[in-house]
Amino acid sequence: MKPGDSLAFAGGALSGNRLRTALILLAMAIGVASVVVLSSLGDAARRYVIGEFSALGAHLVIVLPGRSETTGANPSMFLGETSRDLTIADAMALERLPGVRRIAPINVGATPVSRKGHSRDILLLGSTPDFLGIRGFHMEKGRFLPDTSADQATAVCVIGKKVKRELFGSEPALGEWLRIADRRFRVTGILASEGTSLGQDTDELVIVPVAAAQSIFNTQSLFRILVDVRTQEQVPKVITRVEEAIRQRHQGDLDVTVMTQDAVVGAFNNILNTLTLAVTGIAGISLIVAGVLVMNVMLVAVSQRTAEIGLLKAIGATGAQILRLFLLESALLAILGAALGLAIGYAGNQAIGHWFPKLTMAAPWWSEFGAIVVAVLTGLLFGILPARKAARLDPITSLQRR
Repeated sequence: MKPGDSLAFAGGALSGNRLRTALILLAMAIGVASVVVLSSLGDAARRYVIGEFSALGAHLVIVLPGRSETTGANPSMFLGETSRDLTIADAMALERLPGVRRIAPINVGATPVSRKGHSRDILLLGSTPDFLGIRGFHMEKGRFLPDTSADQATAVCVIGKKVKRELFGSEPALGEWLRIADRRFRVTGILASEGTSLGQDTDELVIVPVAAAQSIFNTQSLFRILVDVRTQEQVPKVITRVEEAIRQRHQGDLDVTVMTQDAVVGAFNNILNTLTLAVTGIAGISLIVAGVLVMNVMLVAVSQRTAEIGLLKAIGATGAQILRLFLLESALLAILGAALGLAIGYAGNQAIGHWFPKLTMAAPWWSEFGAIVVAVLTGLLFGILPARKAARLDPITSLQRR
């Protein structure tokens, strides 16, 4: 039998039972589409997180309280728990180091803010004037924090646009007073909308001098210090100088973690790559389920087509040819199902990208290639048993079952 005849025979068998073919195609398509969409989601999340950290700048060094011996995080980093506080005085000392352009000590926490009967909880961030440039934020109106010493708790604040709208409405906010916790602050500026960056929505943010934030939160410890290095080449030397300065100030104990933005990006990249592979593997299980469906349906098809198989053998078809015909049928089902799954996956990516425009939905090439290969191999693997059963049928016995 010529290859064209084999292909026509397999195609005719598939079109002859459309419901059976449609069910198998749907099962294969769902498996492939799941792989495409989930791998796209994982990769989009990875690119989004890396992009957020990359926006901080290539020359950024981050100093966190608490010592970690690896680039991984420990709970003390985020809770600020350490044997010795990371203080404003430490930050001011780091600013004087060679190679450091500017620093931004940070304190952050949730607190209520109110004005004339309007009240809401906000994310309060304490820092210095250099924070605006380091984070790449912009002002819509007014001015940022005053250029005073970091240890001065000046009663001024900068608010986000949503905070302004909810507390002031259509009234002007610049120069007005509002209450943060139990203290009054004068509004000196309104932040421009920057969207959500590293979990911070600038529209819902209120920024005050870092010393004022420490007073509100009743703490002397900083959440972290951002150190902006002059050039990329100076980053390793600045890290060494920062560690030496902290060790000298903390009685010989290096009880902080110093990391670069690249280290943070690399850690998140590894974590999210692993996560992407994991969810893709979970989605790939559905292809195995589809393969089992192919086997079951093809086994039923063999029992229903015994007369057809007997006739083929009666006119000279060998067992090997029958085996190839049924394997070709399984392969066609897998290929068509994979193609349909890719189309559904692309449509799903477009829909998710439309609903969540910040996620760039594009399936990695390896997931598309892998999904197709696994689908075809699964179809062939689970098609072997029905094909062998068909090839072993006795032609006379098969014809008698007509």
